[in-house]
Amino acid sequence: MAEKREKLFEQFPPVSTAEWKAKVEADLKGAPFDKKLVWRTNEGFNVQPMYRSEDIEGLATTASLPGEYPYLRGTRDNNDWLVRQEITPEDPAEANKVALDVLGKGVTSLGFHIAEPTVETLRTMLAGIDLKKAEVNFTCCLKKALPLAEALAAYANEMGVEAELKGSIDFNPFKKPLRKGVEMAPETVTAMAVAMLAAVKTIPGVRVLAVDSVMLEDAGSYIFQELGYALAWGASWLTLLTEAGVAADEVARRIKFNMGVGSNFFMELAKFRAARMMWAQVAAQYGVAEKDCKMVAHAVTSRFNQTLYDAHVNLLRSQTEAMSAALAGVDSITVTPFDVPYQTPDEFSERIARNQQHLLKEESHLDKVVDPAGGSYYVETLTVSIAKEAWKLFLDVEEKGGFLAEANAGEVAKAVRESAEKRHTDVARRKEILLGTNQYPNVNEMAAGKIKELHGALPCTCGNTCEENPAGLPTKRAASDFEALRLATEAAPKRPKVFMLTIGNLAMRLARAQFSGNFFGCAGYEIIDNLGFDTVEAGVDAALAKGADVVVLCSSDDEYAELAPKAFKYLDGRAEFVVAGAPACMEDLKAEGITEFIHVRCNVLDTLRAFNSRLLAK
Repeated sequence: MAEKREKLFEQFPPVSTAEWKAKVEADLKGAPFDKKLVWRTNEGFNVQPMYRSEDIEGLATTASLPGEYPYLRGTRDNNDWLVRQEITPEDPAEANKVALDVLGKGVTSLGFHIAEPTVETLRTMLAGIDLKKAEVNFTCCLKKALPLAEALAAYANEMGVEAELKGSIDFNPFKKPLRKGVEMAPETVTAMAVAMLAAVKTIPGVRVLAVDSVMLEDAGSYIFQELGYALAWGASWLTLLTEAGVAADEVARRIKFNMGVGSNFFMELAKFRAARMMWAQVAAQYGVAEKDCKMVAHAVTSRFNQTLYDAHVNLLRSQTEAMSAALAGVDSITVTPFDVPYQTPDEFSERIARNQQHLLKEESHLDKVVDPAGGSYYVETLTVSIAKEAWKLFLDVEEKGGFLAEANAGEVAKAVRESAEKRHTDVARRKEILLGTNQYPNVNEMAAGKIKELHGALPCTCGNTCEENPAGLPTKRAASDFEALRLATEAAPKRPKVFMLTIGNLAMRLARAQFSGNFFGCAGYEIIDNLGFDTVEAGVDAALAKGADVVVLCSSDDEYAELAPKAFKYLDGRAEFVVAGAPACMEDLKAEGITEFIHVRCNVLDTLRAFNSRLLAK
């Protein structure tokens, strides 16, 4: 078969990159190739519209094999990965009931939150669970992490599973400076970590040194930031504990990377590949043996991009995120539920788990999972590009004293906050799209009556909603501002009506009416579309007859010079008047008293806030 394929390709002459580019430029009809097709990522590098074998020539990463150092293409050479279910009930008996149920539905890893960590609690919570097969992971308050470690070691001994037990305890003293701006002294962190390691010395498969970079993803960081800071975070554990006399191999074996995964499919896939490669090299610098340089990475789907409106899109986002993490070869995945009225968190996570098991356990998919992105020029290039940007950040953090020092100084939170603010601005301007929120909203959907509590904050690990600390990481989801806008509309005595006065050029009026409907729909206004009018007077009369609060003139740029002043004068302040577009005659129209124009360069959020302040006050 391979020989036949080779003969087939021999019938076609080779085509150079220059020839491809020439053809593309001809199709662009003079438009610059780089401006039209090359885009700049938030990670700090350009992405080309096409990649060829020559783009990866000389890259050392292409020689890596699955299961071999530096583990770029996976820390294993099989398809054994875990689907993790977070168990929300804190009552041990109820948590056990849920755990036993989901273990029969494809889940292979469990996440428990423990309020009172005792051996008795563990007996109840883990009753009937085969700890030789299912991974168990625990979160608790920082001060209870050591008692939990001691109780888990005692329970493992009682059950005779010390050697087989796999899992983790989310011991994370870095959370205080990152979330609350509360400094943690290095000696305090070290002493706590040494005690944790001593407590779990009899259960080698339990990792207790957390690198929770998912906190950064959920706060709105860029991909290279999460990766760079995650590496520096892991290096801090190695530095603190080796200086305290703990063997580097032992430290490395106890670190667990809990990383976020967003919806940028190929970028996230490349991130995990780069993460394994870079961590292996960092760990090796501390003298860690190659077999212990493997990054154990748990992926958690993003909260930052989850939305209240059109909430079923969250399923699609999480599905995409989980797939990119699985294909990148992570060790386990948690699909983050979002408490919306359409389904319970457990139903949400179970549905994803079933889908993942079905897709990735089929024999036909094994080669894709074991060898993620094998032969992909694009992903290979992305991997190296992301690694370079993350490495710059890692070195910068190390030069400034390491991750703990930067976290204590508030520099990590500050950098992530700046990125989050930029992303919120991009959402406001539709440079970053949240389907159903800032683009293509369901204007008839109402949410206020379907949910118990509305807020933009993210739940903390403890399960509570925390007020955002200005010295810590931001907590607002990307959609929060748009959601507040729509909720204000829902709460108003009267829902504003937006009328499309479509006239003139058919193609332009239809396009601009669609754009305007999407624009004002993001505020939850009622949209009244039309087939078209012969005169602006007829359009204005129809709008007023419908009780319109806003009249949007939808036509072509050439026609606006005549139609806009005429419609504006005839409307005579009886409703808000808006021109859809940014015509060349805009300044002339402004001179006529027309002030509202909506177009692709608008800040949608700010514009709608201004309309809300006027319309909802009536």
